[in-house]
Amino acid sequence: MQTTQLLINGEYLDAAQGKTYDCIDPITEQPASRAAAASSKDAIAATNAAAAAFTDWALTGPGTRRSILMKAADILEARSQEFVAAMQAETGSSAVWAGFNCHLAAGHMREAAAMTTSITGDVIPSDKAGSFAMSVKEPIGVCLCIAPWNAPVILGVRAIAMPLACGNTVIFKASELCPKTHALIADVLVEAGLPAGVINVITNAPQDAAEIVRTLIEQPCVRHVNFTGSTRVGRIIAEQCARHLKRHVLELGGKAPLLVLEDADLDAAVSAAAFGAFMNQGQICMSTERLIVDNRIADEFVQRLKTKVETLLAGNPREGNFPLGAMISADAARRVKNMVDEAVSKGAVKITGGQIQGAIMQPTIIDHVTPEIALYRDESFGPVVSVIRVNSEDEAITVANDTDYGLSAAVFSRDISRAMAVARRIHSGICHINGSTVHDEGQMPFGGVKDSGYGRFGGKAGISEFTETRWLTIQSGTPHYPI
Repeated sequence: MQTTQLLINGEYLDAAQGKTYDCIDPITEQPASRAAAASSKDAIAATNAAAAAFTDWALTGPGTRRSILMKAADILEARSQEFVAAMQAETGSSAVWAGFNCHLAAGHMREAAAMTTSITGDVIPSDKAGSFAMSVKEPIGVCLCIAPWNAPVILGVRAIAMPLACGNTVIFKASELCPKTHALIADVLVEAGLPAGVINVITNAPQDAAEIVRTLIEQPCVRHVNFTGSTRVGRIIAEQCARHLKRHVLELGGKAPLLVLEDADLDAAVSAAAFGAFMNQGQICMSTERLIVDNRIADEFVQRLKTKVETLLAGNPREGNFPLGAMISADAARRVKNMVDEAVSKGAVKITGGQIQGAIMQPTIIDHVTPEIALYRDESFGPVVSVIRVNSEDEAITVANDTDYGLSAAVFSRDISRAMAVARRIHSGICHINGSTVHDEGQMPFGGVKDSGYGRFGGKAGISEFTETRWLTIQSGTPHYPI
């Protein structure tokens, strides 16, 4: 088994102490990949390399940056089968999900490339005679980019592409659960011609994660952090960034509601609900966790959803044509199964699913979920969706907002004006009308509110996150000073 090495200043290196760790295939429970287990010494070397490369990369013209990112997108697509194989082995995903990761990640790369000539400023009228004033956007410096395992190619590319497009250098801290998949992203950029030191990759053993991240944030040359992951870890990173006055973007957990009003197209709502709840085994930050359904149509909706979901079998995607793959681990499957059992013990009704075999869990619908049940409030991050029945539009909105999270949401109604009014009252960073809660495009402002984080990836919003705004003036004439 080849070892995925660190990438520091353009060189592929073993960890300074020669340590490695194995990433485990969640289905076979055998090693899927082996990666260098970085130490704090390696982390510091990566930050020094990124700092040394920053000045030249920041001065590189937008055409060059755009060309490299566009070439990288083409290479990523050409090498997609490598990504699919690595992602399936490390995360147990289906080939469909892995392939979609490659497709959308290439789109994110191209969108970032397009943004290189949109990093503009403004001329601002000045009250001072003879003063020409302007604002300009300039690169921040070294960016620490931390991506998760659940959509590793999409979120890995998202973490680094816009910072690079804006002229920053990056340290890409790969997920401990998919080091090979994440390292392939850097390989693609190196092959596309990214200069040495502009991207540096750190892989680390799970038990070393806290120390490595703390070391990286502490380095003075690291000026910005972006993190996608759990709210629990996001709080820790936010506290460390605040201590060192580092700007940061956090895209964290979710408990996405999909509201089905009494005038909804039920077939469309069922399709969106099944996709949103069970794609990638519900292991997406935008996954539909709560179906908030008007009582007048709830019985019919649940029956139609049951019929649909019972066609979505989960299994080993490398051994059969299963639409759903595995969860990230057998422990994760047991955790979600315990949530299902707790719900049933408190009066909820299991409509279908719930069986587990190792890391594979069949898609599950739980009806009549009430506030005292953990599934009502806690993020499951698994293939289970709760049906919460309501008696009015106002009650549906109240339930939708009865959560600490606020990333994605959806509303189904044939009355678009009504649906828009409902959407405006939902507390979330994203809301789709007559569409799934799972929806991502590289040019859109992506992020949440409340415990789902703050800041935005994507498009012009991403430019604002990954640049500094400076005020510059040119003085002419003879200025008057009071002393």
